[in-house]
Amino acid sequence: MSYTQITLEIADDVTVLTLNRPDKLNSMTAKMHEEIRAALAEIDAAGVRAMVLTGAGRGFCAGQDLGDLDMSKDLSYTLERDFNPLMKWIKRAPFPVICAVNGIAAGAGANLALGCDIVLAGKSASFLQAFAKIGLIPDAGGTWSMTHLAGPARARGMAMLAEPVSADQALDWGLIWKVEEDDALAANAHKLARHMATQPTAAFARIKQAIEAAALNSFDDQLELEGKMQSASSSTHDFKEGVQAFLEKRKPDFKGC
Repeated sequence: MSYTQITLEIADDVTVLTLNRPDKLNSMTAKMHEEIRAALAEIDAAGVRAMVLTGAGRGFCAGQDLGDLDMSKDLSYTLERDFNPLMKWIKRAPFPVICAVNGIAAGAGANLALGCDIVLAGKSASFLQAFAKIGLIPDAGGTWSMTHLAGPARARGMAMLAEPVSADQALDWGLIWKVEEDDALAANAHKLARHMATQPTAAFARIKQAIEAAALNSFDDQLELEGKMQSASSSTHDFKEGVQAFLEKRKPDFKGC
C-alpha cells in the first residue's frame, strides 16, 4: 500500500512509523487510520524487534480531526473501528513501542503517546486532554493511562481542566520516561530503538504483559504470573546466552527468542 498520511520505514529490526499531516498537526482521519492498519500488518509480517512512533513537523498529534468526523454516527463507532484496535495493538506488540513526542500531543494524540511503552518528549512538547472543551471524556485509553500513570487526582485535573501539561511536568508526574532536547529527540529515539532491537525481545514482551496485569492482579496473583513467565523466559535462547555471556565476561548476542 502506498501511504499519503503516514510514513513507514523498516530496517535492521527497527520500524519507524511517522504520522504525516504536518499542516494539520497530524490530526487523525479515517484515511490515516486505514493506512496505520496496513502499516501495522506490514510491521507484524516483518518481525521487527523495536518501533518508534512519532509525528512529522512541529507537533506529534492533535488527536481526531474533527472535520473528518462522521457526525451521523455515534462516536463509539470511530473508537471501535480506529482508535481502540490501535491502542490494543500497541499494548500487545511483542516488542517495545517507543513514542517520540515532538510538540503538542492533544486529545487522542496525547493518549496515543501515553499508551506506548517508553515515551520520550522534546522539551517543547506538551500533553493536553482537550476533550472537556467540546463536552467529551478522554478516550483512546486516556482515562486508564492517566489514572494508572499519574494517579486519580492528577487524572481528574488533566481531564476536567483541559490545561496543557509540559514535558517536564509529565516527567515529574510519571507520565513519560524522559525529556530530551528538541533537536536531539528524533536521533535519541532512534538510537534507543536500535539498542532495544539488540536486546532480549521475548523478555520485553513478557515484561509488558506482566506490568499490564499488575494493574488488576492481587500481589499473590502477580507472584504466580511472574513464576509462569519466568519459567517461559528461562527456556529461551536469550536467557542461556545472557548467562553464558555474563560468565564469560563478554557482550551477549541476543536473538530475540
